[in-house]
Amino acid sequence: MIDSQPVGGGDVNQAFKLTTTDHQQYFLLMHPSDSKNFYQQEIVGLQLLGQTAKVPQVLANGMWGADAYLLLSYIASQPFGDQYALGRGVGKIHKRTSQNGQFGFNVDDPEGRTTDGGVWYPDWQSFFINERLEVRKRIIMNRHLWTGAMDARYQKAVAHFKALMKTHHSTPSLLHGDFWSGNFMFDENAQPVIIDPTVFYGDREFDIGVTQVFAGFDNEFYQGYQDEYPLDDGYQERLPFYQLYYLMLHLGKFGMEYQGSVKRLLRSLA
Repeated sequence: MIDSQPVGGGDVNQAFKLTTTDHQQYFLLMHPSDSKNFYQQEIVGLQLLGQTAKVPQVLANGMWGADAYLLLSYIASQPFGDQYALGRGVGKIHKRTSQNGQFGFNVDDPEGRTTDGGVWYPDWQSFFINERLEVRKRIIMNRHLWTGAMDARYQKAVAHFKALMKTHHSTPSLLHGDFWSGNFMFDENAQPVIIDPTVFYGDREFDIGVTQVFAGFDNEFYQGYQDEYPLDDGYQERLPFYQLYYLMLHLGKFGMEYQGSVKRLLRSLA
């Protein structure tokens, strides 16, 4: 190796672009951990998504001193690319479903974005409420950022979600699980590359709802998705509940700056 250059690795990992003496380039993620399996969830996710979409190739993982590491192929990127192709690609991913016909996943996410692996439910409504919303709520309560007024609106929002789900059939699709604009990029040919997954099997509207929380997806993305795998009637009413989950995740992780957004969304859903 002749060069190690720090690059953005998200809010959890240290990340480096490595260049070797023969000019090969690699992407290295590192995180303090006592387990060589720290990145197992991401590895499995990349392997699953890579059967349908372009993703970084997993080259090696293990321990380096007191840090877990994950070595990936390096993909040169550019800021703009084919969002229509991105939408179609996500639609193709969502067409893949769980082998057992249930909702969940079987590998832990050590970064805390999801629940423990090995949790499966026969219905999406119960999985989403128990393993997503309620988990986030407990974390927020432990940080003393959950008020009585928020809880009253939350209970009404959950009842509203249950009512909407009575007329919607959920299929356990393969999901990225954390699909905001920081988790895709475009290669040198302007083609989409999917990164940093937290995969599980769930209703595909979950991923689409998350895309709408922060900027980064344009109309071409949604058109591409609809052309590949049209969303079911009434999806506009259901997407805000997945936005609520994602904002609750950020409130529990990053603190007070997201409380106002959660409160406003709860008011609109109650």
